[in-house]
This record gives sequence, structure tokens and C-alpha cells, in this order.
Amino acid sequence: MILTHGVGGRQDLPLPLEYVIAGAVLALLVSFGLLVLTTRRAAAGKEIASTDPQSRNPRGWPLPRLGRVVDSPAWTALWRVVGMVILAYFVLVAFAGLDNANNPIFGMTYVWLWVGIVPFSLLFGPVWKAISPARTIVAGLTWLRGTGDPPLRLPERLGYWPAAFALLAFAWLELVYPENNYLGPVRLWLAVYLAVMILGGVLFGEKFLERTDPFEVYSSLIARLSVWGRTPAGRLVLRTPLGNLDTLRPTPGLVAVVSVLFGTIVYDSYRESPQWLQIVQNPEISGSTAYLINNVALIALPLLVAGFYSAGTMLTGVGDVPRRALPTELAPSMVPIIAGYVVAHYLSYFWESGLATLRNASDPMGTGADWFATADMPVSYFFAYHGTLLAVIKVAAVIVGHVLGVWSAHIRALQVLPKQHLVAGQVPLLVTMVGFTVGGLYLLFSA
Repeated sequence: MILTHGVGGRQDLPLPLEYVIAGAVLALLVSFGLLVLTTRRAAAGKEIASTDPQSRNPRGWPLPRLGRVVDSPAWTALWRVVGMVILAYFVLVAFAGLDNANNPIFGMTYVWLWVGIVPFSLLFGPVWKAISPARTIVAGLTWLRGTGDPPLRLPERLGYWPAAFALLAFAWLELVYPENNYLGPVRLWLAVYLAVMILGGVLFGEKFLERTDPFEVYSSLIARLSVWGRTPAGRLVLRTPLGNLDTLRPTPGLVAVVSVLFGTIVYDSYRESPQWLQIVQNPEISGSTAYLINNVALIALPLLVAGFYSAGTMLTGVGDVPRRALPTELAPSMVPIIAGYVVAHYLSYFWESGLATLRNASDPMGTGADWFATADMPVSYFFAYHGTLLAVIKVAAVIVGHVLGVWSAHIRALQVLPKQHLVAGQVPLLVTMVGFTVGGLYLLFSA
């Protein structure tokens, strides 16, 4: 078996060309429809949901009873304990487990954590923030230190930049590093990550984890598309996904984070295409040269995404907002697109490798144990036998993500554009969003 993602090969079937064409045409039609609809409503002076440029805290439906449960110390402690139990299991399999593909640490890291963070955050909100072992350890150390502010203050201008580099570092481990299916590199990466998060959390406080923890930043961004929101006072409310997304404030480094997330998915898609394989598997190219090409591509594609996105959004600016501020202002519109591509690209991988990991988790030492009664559980290859269904879900995920992204981008663009440029000003942004969708469908087709 050719090992990819540090676990096992993805067996997604390529999309039929007619699905790609239909998806691209549908994305174009829906985009223009949304543009016309939102522009007319704005021109007529009607209220558009979640367009308050001052507060960006749209109302929701209060959930007082559920909020009391979720905000209770017992509920918080429960999920802290769950996170620490997971950490203890990680440590056990990392140091006492077998150094082969059957060790569940690979599936737990590359599948359950990296891919699973998207569906779990969409369903339940910022799940990593709730179970993060780093947060639990930092909270314990802070309690031992006593009351008072953290010793150091995190500079505001740093924003999400550390998280962007950490996300790129994890993508490099998963997608490029040739020994990503060995215990040593995975163990080292996770140990360094945990140590940095704990040290930074103790020195700078919880804000350090909010801005630099790659998994928490990723989870919290995707959670903006869930129905669970908070008021400025911290009360739990039920909101529409776009209403929640509009509460995301522009922050330095946000463009870098969404570009890394989207660009690494693009790289992961294209590196499995025949065109790319012909380059890196050319007999005239040495292994070190192919490795260098992969490293350059992993860095270049997020930069290309950032450049294309920034150009499209800056060309949109004809109002009072400086053009250089527009990429960060409109960056939340990329979150639905990222979520859609994760579903489209990793669906069968998450299903099959996730079940295989659950099976391996019962016998991490290879002794024939069955800790969780899953050691004999068969792995379902449902999507491998239903190629048409898989293709439809893939295209639908990309289209839905694109539509939500376009709608979010239009809402924010209408806040910064003068009335006389409501249509013309949005054309570059529309071209950018459609370009991402058409390019993504092409990559899904070519993989």
C-alpha cells in the first residue's frame, strides 16, 4: 500500500466531467443571482442579515437552559477530563505502541484530529477549545501560580500569524515529509506543539492559545459556520451559520490562515493528479529533487491563493475602506469554501481511515487485545462502491461552500462599497470566488 497522509492511500473516484461542468455553471449562475439579489436589497435600503458594521453581533435565539448546562463548571470539567484522557492515550501509544501503520496515533492525528476537526466543529462549535489538553494544563499551572495577569502581553499585531505557520508545519508533516508514517517524527511534532502551547499559555495567557494554537484556530474558524453562537455578554444563542460567520472580526494573519488551509488542500488534490505524478516520478529527477519540488509547491500554492484572493478583494475596494484592509475584512468568506473542500476532498478518506483507526485503537500494542470492543470491527468501503453518490456529494459540498462564501463576501462588500458602485465594485470579488470554485472542481476531477 502506498502510504499518503501518513495513514493510507485515498481511493476517491475521479469526478465525471459532466459533474464538473454542471457544478461550475451552477456556481456561476448562483453567484450572479446572489449578486443581483443583495445589490437590489442594498440599493433599496432594506436590511440585510448580519450587516451591522459597528457591532457585528447579530441577534440570535437565546438558549438559557442549555446555556446554563454548557457554561456550568461541571460541564467544562467533563470535557477537560475527556481531553486529558485522550492525551494520556496519545502518550501511551506514542511511546509503547508499535512503530507501524497499525498504531492508532497516525489515524488519530491525521484523520480524527486534522480532518475530523471540521465536521465536529460544524456540529458542536469550537470543540478543540473545549477538550484542548494544552488549555487544561495551562489552567492548572495558572491556578497554582495564583491570581494576576500573565507575565507577558501578546502583541496585537501578531494576530493569527503564528497559527498560520503552525498549520503549514503540520501540513508539511502530513503531506510532504517522507517519514510521516513513523512514530519518531509524529511524536516529536506533537511534543514540540504541546510544549510551545503550554509555555506560551503560561507566559501570555489564554489569548496565546486563541491566536497561536493551530488546531484551536482551525476549529474556531470552522465553528463560525455552526448554529451555536455567543452574545457580547457571552450568553449562548442559536444563529444562522452566516450570522455566526459575520461575527468574525478582521485580525492580522487571518488571510494567511485561510490561504494556508485552502492552499494545502489544493496541493493535496493536485499532487495526486497524473500531471503532477509525471513530474515528481520522472526517472530523470532524483528523489531529493522531487522532495524539493514538493516542498516548494506546498509553500507556493498558499502564496498563490493569497495573491489571487488579495488581488480580487483589493480590486473590489472603491469606497472609504483602504484597499490594503479589504483582504482581511473579507477573509471570513473563505471559511465556507474551505469547509466545502474538506468535505469534498476527504470524505471517503475520513470514513475509511477513521473506521480503521477505531479498529486499531482497541489493540495499540499488537497483543491481540480488544480494549474498546472494536478490534474485530470491519472497515466499511461504502463510498468505494457508490461512486455516483460520492461524486454528487463532492460537487454539492463545493457548491454549498461556494454559495455561502459568495453570500458572506457580498454582505461584507456591501458594507464598504458606495451605492453607485454596488454592482461594478463586486465584479472582481465575484470573479475571484468563482475562480476558486472552478479551480477546485478541476482539481477534484483530476485527482
